[in-house]
Amino acid sequence: MSDHTTPPGPASGPAPGPATGGPRHVLLPLALAQFICSFAGSNMNVMINDISEDLDTTVQGVQTAITIFLLVMAALMIPGGKLTDRYGRKRCFQAGLAVYGVGALLSAFAPGLGLLILGNSVLEGIGTALLIPPVYILATLLYTGVTDRARAFGAIMAMGGIGAAAGPLIGGLITTAISWRAAFVFQALIVGLILLLSRRVPDPLPAAPTASFDIRGTVLSSVGLIVLVTGILAVDDNAWLAVALLAAGALILLWFFRSARAMERAGKEPLLSTSLFHNRTSNLGLITQHVQWLVLMGVSFVVAAYLQVVRGYNAIETGVIFTAATVGLLASSLAAERFARRRAQRTLITGGFAITLGGLVVLLAMSGGSASAWASSPGLFLIGVGLGVMLTPSVNIVQSSFGEDEQGEISGLSRSVSNLGSSVGTAIAGTILVADPAHAYAAALITLAALGLVGLGAATLLPGGAAPNVATTRGRAAGAG
Repeated sequence: MSDHTTPPGPASGPAPGPATGGPRHVLLPLALAQFICSFAGSNMNVMINDISEDLDTTVQGVQTAITIFLLVMAALMIPGGKLTDRYGRKRCFQAGLAVYGVGALLSAFAPGLGLLILGNSVLEGIGTALLIPPVYILATLLYTGVTDRARAFGAIMAMGGIGAAAGPLIGGLITTAISWRAAFVFQALIVGLILLLSRRVPDPLPAAPTASFDIRGTVLSSVGLIVLVTGILAVDDNAWLAVALLAAGALILLWFFRSARAMERAGKEPLLSTSLFHNRTSNLGLITQHVQWLVLMGVSFVVAAYLQVVRGYNAIETGVIFTAATVGLLASSLAAERFARRRAQRTLITGGFAITLGGLVVLLAMSGGSASAWASSPGLFLIGVGLGVMLTPSVNIVQSSFGEDEQGEISGLSRSVSNLGSSVGTAIAGTILVADPAHAYAAALITLAALGLVGLGAATLLPGGAAPNVATTRGRAAGAG
C-alpha cells in the first residue's frame, strides 16, 4: 500500500454477516466490552480518598494501582492480538471476559492494596488484553463497507469514550451510595452480561492452532514497556533511577525490534511484523491514538485528584463534575457516522485535537483560580467533544490500512499504543500532581497540552480523504512503504 490513502468508491454490495443481517446483536457485546474496560481505567479516580482510607494506603498507592492496570493492558495487547489467530477471535474474547470477571470479584473483596493490585491491575489487565483485540478485529472483518465500519467503530469508540469519561460519575454514584467495592461488583455483573450476549457473535475466520507464537518477543515487548513506564513513575522519587529505567526500557524495546527483524530474515514469524511500521498513514494514526488516550486519562486523573485531595470533594461530587466531559464525548462520538460521510479523516482528527487543546486552555484558565469546582465544566465539555470527534477516525484509519490477514497484529498494536498512552498519561500527570497537589495542577495540565500539540502535529501530516476499505487493501499492506 502506498503511503497515501484515497477515498474508496461505493461499497461493492452489502457488507457480509451482521452488516446486513442485524448488527445490533454483534455490536452490543463488542461495545459493552470496550465500555467496561475504559470504565475500569477511570472510575478509580474518584475513589482515591475512599480506597486510601479503607486500605490504609496513600494517593500514590492508588495511582500505582491505576497505572499498573493500564500498563498491563498495554504490555500484553500485542500478544493478545496475536493469540486471536491461534485460538480464534471469539474464544479469546470470552476467555478475556472470564479472567476479567475473576479479577473484578477479587478486587471487590480485597483486604489490602496488594490483592487490589492483583485483582484490578493484573487480572483485569490480562483479561482486557485478551478481549479487546478481538473487538476491533471482529468489527473490521464483519463490517467491510467504509460507512458500515465507521458506524461500528463509532458505536464501539463512543462506548469506550463514555466508559472513560463517565467512569468517575458512575464510580462516584456507586461509591457514595454503597461503597467503592460495589463498583467492582458492577464490573463483574456487566462482564457476565457480555458473556451471555457473546454467544451469538460469529467468528468469520477459522482458528489456526498450529500458528507459531513468538514467546521471546512477548517477553521482550512486555518487559520493555513495563520498565519504560516504571521509569516515568520513579521520576518523583529518584531521578537517577528513573533515567536508568527509561534507558533500560528503550534498549529492551530496541532488542525486541531487532529480534523481530532477525526472525523475519530467517523466514520465521515474529510477534509483530516490522512491515506494519512501513505504512506512513498507519504510523501517524497510531501516534494520534496514543496522544488522545494520554490526554483523556491524564486529564481524568489530574482533575479528579485535584478536586478530591485539594478541594475536598467526595466521590459523587467529583463524578458529577465530569458529566460535562461525558456529555461532550457522547454527543460527538454518536455523530461519527455522519462526520465520516461529510469530512475527511484528517479533518476530523486535526479538528478534534484543536478543540481538545482549546478545552485544556479553558480548563486551566477557569478552574485553577476559581472557588467554584463547576468552573471545570466548560473545559471538560470541550475536551470531551474534541476527543469524541477524533477517536473513531483514528482507529478507522489504522485498522483500514491493512488486510484481513494482518488484522490480529494491527489490532493488538493499535490497542497497545492506545493503552500505553493511557498509562503514560496517568503516570506523567500523576507524578507531577502527587508531588504537590495544591500547586502542581497547572503544571500537569500544561504538560498534557504540550503533548497534545504532538498529536495535532501528527494529524496534520495525515493524507486527506477517507480511510481505505479493507477489501481494497488486502494483500497490499505488506508492501507498504
